[in-house]
Amino acid sequence: MPIVTLIFVFVVLSSFHEIINVHCCNEVERDSLLSFYHHINISSSSSSLNWSQSTNCCHWEGISCATHDARVTHLWLPEKRLSGTINPTFLSNLSFLSHINLSHNHFSGPFPLPHLLLTLNRLQTLDLSFNRFSGPLLEQPLPSSSMRSLNLSSNLFNGSIHPALFLHGAPNLMSFNVSNNTLSGLIPSSSICKASPLVKILDFSLNRFSGNLLAPCRGLEVIRAGSNLLSGRLPDHLYAIRTLKTISLPNNQFSGPITTAILTLSNLAILELQVNQLSGEIPREIGALSNLEELQLHTNSLSGTLPPSLARCSKLTTLILRNNLFGGDISDLSKLGRLQTIDLGNNSLVGKIPDSLCLCRSLSAVRLAHNQLVGEIPPCIAFLTSLTHLALTNNRLSNVAGALEILRHCDNLEVLFLSRCFHEEMMPDDQLYNVSSSGFQNLQILTLGGGNLKGQIPSWISKLRKLKVLNLSYNRLWGRIPSWLGAMPSLNVLNLTQNLLTGELPPEMGGMPALISDNTSSDLTSLALPFLYDNLQFNRLFNLPRGLKVGNNSLSGSIPEEIGRLRLLNELDLSNNNFNGSLPSSLSGLINLERLDLSGNHLGGEIPQSWTRLHFLSSFSIANNDLQGEIPRGGQFETFPLESFEGNPKLCGYILTSQYCRGVDHDDQLEEEDHRQDSWLTEIVTFGFGYSVGLVAIAIILLCKAFLSN
Repeated sequence: MPIVTLIFVFVVLSSFHEIINVHCCNEVERDSLLSFYHHINISSSSSSLNWSQSTNCCHWEGISCATHDARVTHLWLPEKRLSGTINPTFLSNLSFLSHINLSHNHFSGPFPLPHLLLTLNRLQTLDLSFNRFSGPLLEQPLPSSSMRSLNLSSNLFNGSIHPALFLHGAPNLMSFNVSNNTLSGLIPSSSICKASPLVKILDFSLNRFSGNLLAPCRGLEVIRAGSNLLSGRLPDHLYAIRTLKTISLPNNQFSGPITTAILTLSNLAILELQVNQLSGEIPREIGALSNLEELQLHTNSLSGTLPPSLARCSKLTTLILRNNLFGGDISDLSKLGRLQTIDLGNNSLVGKIPDSLCLCRSLSAVRLAHNQLVGEIPPCIAFLTSLTHLALTNNRLSNVAGALEILRHCDNLEVLFLSRCFHEEMMPDDQLYNVSSSGFQNLQILTLGGGNLKGQIPSWISKLRKLKVLNLSYNRLWGRIPSWLGAMPSLNVLNLTQNLLTGELPPEMGGMPALISDNTSSDLTSLALPFLYDNLQFNRLFNLPRGLKVGNNSLSGSIPEEIGRLRLLNELDLSNNNFNGSLPSSLSGLINLERLDLSGNHLGGEIPQSWTRLHFLSSFSIANNDLQGEIPRGGQFETFPLESFEGNPKLCGYILTSQYCRGVDHDDQLEEEDHRQDSWLTEIVTFGFGYSVGLVAIAIILLCKAFLSN
């Protein structure tokens, strides 16, 4: 019995020892990982890895081991705020490593790709994306037949990719991504397709590759090569790859038509060919691409009418065709129930806004701006409950009051562009427009400019508590600027340029909360569609310059000192009014001011020296006023041209020396010299006369004495 017990204990201990050996990581691999760990840096703001020599490395953060032999297979450390360089010798002993992910860190320096793959011949996945690795990719061939996914995107790699890199050793490669680097030379799609026939995803975007796409990959599903220097016609063999689901080639120099051969790509879901030089018409039977979800062809030279067959693309969610030469009516859209974004702006479309648009119940962004559309906004637009962005700028629509009455029912509407849309109508006031406390409560951008709308600034606008941008410029609005504009909590862009406004600029405008303290928590992080402001395109409201513009009106009185409190203001335009008085020194508190225009008024006095502290001021004009005295020296004043000061005859200073100051100083000097000369002559004459009188008196006295003595 004791012998049996001993045998049992021995067997149990042996099994336990075997279990321990199986589940403890290899000592050499553990030491290699520790060397790697001690060589890199970890940000002080992030917690350190739980790597320790006293613990099993298979239990370390980011490390996985095989269950049967405890060999390290995964090094998985994305988003750990790691930095430093990669020494390949520390990873060379991890011969069973199959997956490496060091993405979204701060590693830098060259990466020894061929050397690493030579020793790690089991490696299947390598993800180094979103780091700062730099230098050229070496010309040695990839020595890994196991490699399936290689992601080197969003780094600083440069130089060209030599075809030999893919001639051997990567037959199983399925995904290759080098986007967002500074790689150049001919695009290596041909060599990759030949060496890696199984490849499904190729991404060359955001580099400097040139040439054209050559040699098809038979099983390719995704090709991305946007923002390069590719040119020529879209290759026909691209349309022969029936497996393609994504073609993304924007921001290149492709030219010529989109041929009907594209209709054979029955699996195509995403087609992005925007910002090229394509011409001709969209294939009339584009509806054959029944799986199409995104179609972006904007900013080309495409023409013709919109194909009616588009209505058969029932899976379409994004349709962006702006900045082309399309004409005719907007085709039937009633079957596009999944459509979320449609942009047909900057074309020559005519007719009315179709009622079929209302049947696209998923719509969140609509842009039909800069066309020749007529008529009224369809009442059914009120049922688009998901609509957040509507841009109808520069059309020929009518009934602005009715439009606002319809659109106020779109509770989620955030962006509304109606400038240059309604012409010579009355600005809807509280009587014409059925004001409701619930209408437009999420609106952040409202533009109604450029239509010569008549009336006064309506008080219903004061109820839009989230409004950040208000543009009522280039109308015929009269009356005073209401003081409640200065109390709107979110307003930071106000444009009332070119109206018939009178009275003083309310001092309350100096209390605009969003221009005094920064509160961007509710800003539109990104707009569904871009918009133009001062001929610049913006995709985010946050980037829009904060401004107060009331130029070209008939405002009078002095400039309120309170305006100097708007420290977040970027643009201030009070030009071409009837402002008088002196220039407020308080404007030196506008520390973020970039543009200041006070020209064409009746302002007097001197330019405050404190304005030299406006260090971001790049555009400045006080021309055509009644200013006088010296132009301040220092700061941005050293950079302003003569035109900024002209039309002020009494103004002088360094930039006006040849025209004003020198002349004024010279006249003063001549006048002073003449005065000195007159004084000198007076003194000489007076002295000479006194001297002569004295001599005569002495002579008389001497003669009298001589006479008496005789």
